[in-house]
Amino acid sequence: MAIVYDKEKGLISLHSRNTSYQMGIGPYGHLLHYYYGKRGEGDFSYLFQYKDRGFSGNPYDANADRTYSMDTLAQEYSSFGNGDYRIPACSISGSDGEGILDLRVDRVEIFSGRSHPEGLPHAKAVEECETLRIFLKEERKRVEVELDYILYPDEDVIARNARIKNISEEALFVERLDSLSLDFSYGDYDLIHFSGRYGMERLYRREPLQQGVKHIASMRGSSSHQENPFGILAGRNTTEHSGDCYGFALLYSSSFHLDVERDSYRGTRVSLGMQNDNMHYLLEAGEELQSPEAILSFGDGLSALSNQLQSMVKKYIAATSPLPYFPILLNSWEACYFNFTGEKIIELAREGKALGMNLLVMDDGWFGKRDTDFSGLGDWVTNEDKLGMSLESLGHRLEEEGMHFGIWIEPEMVNEDSALYRAHPDYALQIPGESPIRSRSQLVLDFSRKEVVDAVLESLISCFRSVPLSYIKMDMNRSIMDVYSHGVNFQGRGKILHRYCLGLYRFLSGLKEAFPDVLIEGCSGGGGRFDLGALYYTPQIWLSDNTDAIERLEIQYGSSFLYPIQCMGAHVSQVPNHQTGRVVPMNTRAIVAMSGSFGYELDPKDCSEEDKAEIHKQIAIVEELEPLMKEGSYYRLSGYGETGGYTPQSEDRVSGKRFTAWSFVSPDKNKASLSVVWRDKNFNGANEILYCKGLKREGKYRLRLLLQGGSFQDEAFVESLLKRTYSGFSLMEVGLPLPEGKGEYDSFLLLMEEV
Repeated sequence: MAIVYDKEKGLISLHSRNTSYQMGIGPYGHLLHYYYGKRGEGDFSYLFQYKDRGFSGNPYDANADRTYSMDTLAQEYSSFGNGDYRIPACSISGSDGEGILDLRVDRVEIFSGRSHPEGLPHAKAVEECETLRIFLKEERKRVEVELDYILYPDEDVIARNARIKNISEEALFVERLDSLSLDFSYGDYDLIHFSGRYGMERLYRREPLQQGVKHIASMRGSSSHQENPFGILAGRNTTEHSGDCYGFALLYSSSFHLDVERDSYRGTRVSLGMQNDNMHYLLEAGEELQSPEAILSFGDGLSALSNQLQSMVKKYIAATSPLPYFPILLNSWEACYFNFTGEKIIELAREGKALGMNLLVMDDGWFGKRDTDFSGLGDWVTNEDKLGMSLESLGHRLEEEGMHFGIWIEPEMVNEDSALYRAHPDYALQIPGESPIRSRSQLVLDFSRKEVVDAVLESLISCFRSVPLSYIKMDMNRSIMDVYSHGVNFQGRGKILHRYCLGLYRFLSGLKEAFPDVLIEGCSGGGGRFDLGALYYTPQIWLSDNTDAIERLEIQYGSSFLYPIQCMGAHVSQVPNHQTGRVVPMNTRAIVAMSGSFGYELDPKDCSEEDKAEIHKQIAIVEELEPLMKEGSYYRLSGYGETGGYTPQSEDRVSGKRFTAWSFVSPDKNKASLSVVWRDKNFNGANEILYCKGLKREGKYRLRLLLQGGSFQDEAFVESLLKRTYSGFSLMEVGLPLPEGKGEYDSFLLLMEEV
């Protein structure tokens, strides 16, 4: 790890363990981008070809040199109005509407450690961090932009953020302030992004870039179910296991954009940041605006890229669980929805405890006037008439049953039928004189205002102060629409939404400070706010409200390109599934949920004796494999490329369409799990083979069957596979033939152990 600045050449190089990133100061002071890829030494500015391009303007101080144009050069942080017609990373406007911004390098600093973006999530500081800070300046407008690049020990990831300062004596408006921008002068790329909808989030989408702009964004006041603040630029022939690819992810939980432009000369620009549509962020004289942080990484193959990003997230970004035990939770929602009493919750806990579970989570419906979703939100007072006891008494009763206690909250929301709204209607985001837009019969509280955040936080702390809690599930069940705050004079949508997000982070910090020993799980109707910003405060996030095991396979597949598996809230639910009506074998549901934080979303009394016996077995397996899944490397061994419309097939061994398979490999490669779920059945179908990854090539491994969903067509064949000893080479290069199940959605979980 090293940052090197050759002042004489104006050359700046950042070296991680396996990658190099190089930029330089051009002849007129612009910050240009030269190279990002495999580690190497040298001056890579020779990659630039300066040509006179018609209709591409030149800086005034270039005089007669028509070959130097910001419209064609690869830049490090582009701005609007300096002759570059591509998407900018930064743009401003003055009170007169004029918005020319020509940023030039003012100075460069390198220092150990890193600074903290105030109020925003960021990769945590360690002594071994090294920071490059570049100051860009626009003299005429009296604007300064600081760019931070932070390197972490042993990580092939760069953290980046930007800050703009108004050093003039007049107000200005920030129209765009991206966290990172990156130009590629050469190469044909595909864009991989992760789109979806409520109940089907982060689906893998891969498409070749054509000339023009691809705009991936959320304008919902959250990162959303529809898109995710994460994307990958991959070479046309890049597969899971080889080829250049670049990952970009934002640590932010509000509206965002990821813009990718392929220009007329086959150059590619990526720009990632918080919302720029209608941003118009007022910056008074002397004020500054800090962008969210972003991370980027280069990898050789998508598996390598994913493991690099996941390593960074696990070590330096995601919150850690404060619990001294691994929670196997039982959530009440699909067991009883709003229809429960305190005694019903105790009964669920007793039944769950008998099966090996250790945490009971009481979901929505315990507070205020809350028997439906039409009322009660905002009134964080226990409904003792409904429960038949106090919250404190319920918690102690659960302790007597040997169960830990968890609870659901939705602090950002309010119903009009609530004491809070009747007392403080101005606490809600709504436009005066207009009928508000409702969603799930609720409005959004104005978390851009400190007094609103404080009021909600204080009411929850008061409610929970004497309750023996171990877990809080924090939900957000609608998007933001009526962006009008009674707490500001200037109604700038971008400023209100950004301040709302800062208020959310302040709330989460306050909640963690008040309850340091409680595990907080994030949620937004499932995966509507599944992002690195939220993970900074919550160790895990409910992956999706869709608990169907077969649909979860695709959701988990897409999510795994960035997010560590243990961060994904995943439960075994009842059948027929409450969302799809699908019936899936009990152990298949468990094998899918084991690729997540693991728990149950059902009523144990509805389970057969056979299922109860399987639950005992499942929990024992989860406890055995928990260190492997927490510390191991994750490998996708089958693909969903067909859903993206474009997948390179050459030498790609993950294009299986009938099954989904994945593996965890221990850091020492002595042990690996292998999970396989059959998605489709064919009469007289072709045999399938699977290629493992990450094992010791010369190692010797035996297979142990841990769990089976359904039954095998050929038990004798399975027995023969389990009796053999395999080399790592055999499992990875020759392959493992897959035994097929007799029924629909059959599955199996193997443990590969070195002998």
